[in-house]
Amino acid sequence: PLVLGRLGDSYILASESCAFDIIAADYVRDIEPGELVVITKDGLRSHWPFPKQKQRFCIFEYIYFARPDSVVEGLSVYDARKRIGVELASEAFVEADVIIPVPDSGVPSALGFSQASNIPFEFGIIRNHYVGRTFIEPSEEIRHLGVKLKHSANRAHVEGKRVVLVDDSIVRGTTSKKIVEMMRLAGASEVHMRVSSPPTNNSCYYGVDTPEREKLLAANHSVEEIRRLIGADTLAFISMDGLYRAMGHDGRNQDQPQYCDACFSGEYPIQLTDRLREHDPRQLSLLAETGG
Repeated sequence: PLVLGRLGDSYILASESCAFDIIAADYVRDIEPGELVVITKDGLRSHWPFPKQKQRFCIFEYIYFARPDSVVEGLSVYDARKRIGVELASEAFVEADVIIPVPDSGVPSALGFSQASNIPFEFGIIRNHYVGRTFIEPSEEIRHLGVKLKHSANRAHVEGKRVVLVDDSIVRGTTSKKIVEMMRLAGASEVHMRVSSPPTNNSCYYGVDTPEREKLLAANHSVEEIRRLIGADTLAFISMDGLYRAMGHDGRNQDQPQYCDACFSGEYPIQLTDRLREHDPRQLSLLAETGG
């Protein structure tokens, strides 16, 4: 992602539009895929050195990576996450007493789920903002410690309640298992997990530091197996079509997907030369010879 803004007579470039709010700059537009922008004292000029390609923006930006106060490719991230929660409630409703987000990226989806299901929303988990993202920590021991340091139960809104936890994704499962345990220890009578993305069963090769495929829980286990592993009473992920409906489409175009969703579908927009190099060097040589 790259966006263009103005501050007085100066141009501003940032990865997200929320950066402009901090310095009181005006959002102008997104930089388009393949666009080369040159800014000089004479102004801004755009160049297009590459042939046009079908756009496949990363859908995981809307689910997790972008800040909720950003507008990405013309869509409010906050609103998109709320709509995901609405779709999730439609697809996977469960009788419960309280909807609890796994903070922070699960909050807007939990709000949408709550509003669509008419089940009250509460902050049943308190987040420590001084701990980093646990799924990229280098060792399992540090990831487990990070989960304990990052979250604590708000017992007053958990004890004796049928709880629906709403989280953005399940990658390794470390956080989900610990959060479910935390709800049980805080006295929850039932713990249901709802996930605002489809199962993450493929690695990202485009710059996101996701684990190797064999370390992704959904790549090696069914939904029911994951439910048992994390200890939830029920578990449901949003469907791919539900995710696309939340993004303003009728569903996923199976022939030409509107976004890059390879981490869910395994359909990568471009040839994975690094994976070919690792698994079949002959294919990489053939690719180079044919100009593919």
